[in-house]
Amino acid sequence: MTQGPVIPGFDDGTVFRSLFAAYPDALLLVDLHGVIVLANPAALDLLGYEARELLGLSVDVLVPDAIRPRHAAYRNAYADQPRTRPMGMQMDLVAKRRDGSEVMVEIALSPLNDHGLPFVVAAIRSVGAYPRVKQALQRARYAECLAQFGRLAVQAPHTQRLLEQVPLTAADALQVESAKVLMLEPSGLEFRIASGVGLLPEEKVGDRIPNELGTPSSYVVAQGKPVLIGDYSRDQRFRIPAPYLRAGMTCEISVPLADRGHVIGILAVRSRTAGRFGEDEVRFLDSLSSLLATVLQRAQSEDALNHAQRLESVGQLTGGIAHDFNNLLTVISGNLQVLEEMPACAADTFALQLISAATRATRRGAELTSKLLAFSRRQVLQPVVLDASALLHSLTDMLRRTLDQRITITLDTAQVLCLADPVQLESALLNIAINSRDAMPQGGTLAFACHAERELPPELDAETAQAPAAGYVAISIADTGSGMPQAVKDRAFEPFFTTKEVGRGTGLGLSTVYGFARQSRGAIRLDSAPGEGTTVTLYLPRIEPDDGGQHGNEDVAGGSVPRGLRVLLVEDDTEVRSVVQSFLESMGCEVLPCGDAQQALIALASGSGVGLLLTDIALGVGMQGTELADEARKRRPGLAVLLRSGFSVELLETPPGWELLRKPFARDELERAMTRALLTAQ
Repeated sequence: MTQGPVIPGFDDGTVFRSLFAAYPDALLLVDLHGVIVLANPAALDLLGYEARELLGLSVDVLVPDAIRPRHAAYRNAYADQPRTRPMGMQMDLVAKRRDGSEVMVEIALSPLNDHGLPFVVAAIRSVGAYPRVKQALQRARYAECLAQFGRLAVQAPHTQRLLEQVPLTAADALQVESAKVLMLEPSGLEFRIASGVGLLPEEKVGDRIPNELGTPSSYVVAQGKPVLIGDYSRDQRFRIPAPYLRAGMTCEISVPLADRGHVIGILAVRSRTAGRFGEDEVRFLDSLSSLLATVLQRAQSEDALNHAQRLESVGQLTGGIAHDFNNLLTVISGNLQVLEEMPACAADTFALQLISAATRATRRGAELTSKLLAFSRRQVLQPVVLDASALLHSLTDMLRRTLDQRITITLDTAQVLCLADPVQLESALLNIAINSRDAMPQGGTLAFACHAERELPPELDAETAQAPAAGYVAISIADTGSGMPQAVKDRAFEPFFTTKEVGRGTGLGLSTVYGFARQSRGAIRLDSAPGEGTTVTLYLPRIEPDDGGQHGNEDVAGGSVPRGLRVLLVEDDTEVRSVVQSFLESMGCEVLPCGDAQQALIALASGSGVGLLLTDIALGVGMQGTELADEARKRRPGLAVLLRSGFSVELLETPPGWELLRKPFARDELERAMTRALLTAQ
């Protein structure tokens, strides 16, 4: 009770003081000069003063600085003509507290001049005490918190900072004891604590929590809907994990963190006060989660795009190198074959040994360039409709016979058809299996699986073109090996990157698998973590069973190149042209060599009786080999065409049936390809 003078006109000062002190609204007794004479405890609590500090001060100290001059004029006018002013007049009034903060209030004024007393009683009530006003203020606070986080999301360069900020924002806005972000692991069996405040003693960021059936978290993941529990002791829907109960938590909200319709995590808050949350809090937390998901989607898309652009740049470089290298290998291997057949060398055993060693080296070089072309998506593919299940059964049977017997191989497949080059697909799967074997030196499990997928995982969307109409076939190989740290995982598809010791790996295994998947209009996903093994999943275009015709060129029956065949040879590299001309002449062909497409068209127009056009695809500046072949066919329908390439199948926009020969090639390979081209043209 505030002590003050005895008020004249009251017979019982004790009753007055008791009523004054017990009144629930803040009461101030102010004289006509604006000096505070009395203040009840509610006023001291609302305004943040002690009694000794407030009494004797001018009421002007309770008015915000910006409106104080207007208030002084109003107070003087009121003192001249004091009158009763009740509450509830819809006036926006603000009181300044001792610490400088402001509070919205309503004020009733009751002059005592009718009783002969020179005082005014000011009754002050905080507007925040009204339920609807309180709700509006709370909603405004939530909106401001969301706006602040949105501004931070625009400015923050790293998603980790935003992940750390979300629990702080949620806990501050909702005034709760615990808030955390849980990210769902790819397996769907566990959550990882990405960030949090008020974590339990046994929890820390980075820990994994089981995704247990029957818990609120598992429901949010399964249904993609928020969960509101007002009181753990009264809710019969869910099983609450014991650690939260031991910590005294009594209620919670958990909302999904979604990425393109897929739940990838949870934002959860908990409080020790039962009934703490309502629909407004659910909406606020849902909005905060949506903001975070948008930021994560943006960051993930940017990372995927940057990764794809980096690999694309490396692919263009390696594709160009492989093209030039294949030309060199064509010259080397071709001259070695010519040299091998020369009488001087044919009788020299040592010379033949040297030629044989050099030939083997050129074959290894050709294999290397083939892998580079695979990574850069410039290899020549011959896709057909495949029974993926049958291919995996055959592959796993072979691996069981050849891999370490301590490695258990399992297979789980559905009957699905995909469109892919069978040789390259088997090679890709073998590359993955060999990597898995090397990651399990003491043995383990190698699990193959195959099933249909309607669409790609969200993080792979940025790397692919339009999805096939029938969706994808997902072929996965999972091992129980050592797993990869993030730094290794980020570079796993780069050519020549390897963690194996010298002599055990070229670093081209996964890079060729990546290139094969992309060139096949599919994608590849890598899931790995230290101590948790690795899963590589190939996504290839799916074919409906009723679409199951063969895609790609069928082999044509054998035959021979007729002697005297006139061949129009088009090659911009002089040395390569010389080698190919030598091969053709050894077959008994007449050769018309040309360095570019224009020379070839002139030769064709001369009526020289050309029976076969043999042209490289990449002819430098000007018309390319495919364009030349198309123009030649228009001028000479039925002309046999054989294309050569050491570079890009993407340049091949030709009708089916045109033969393609990959560089480098041996003379017998050239002869077989020419035979097929001649038979196809008949």
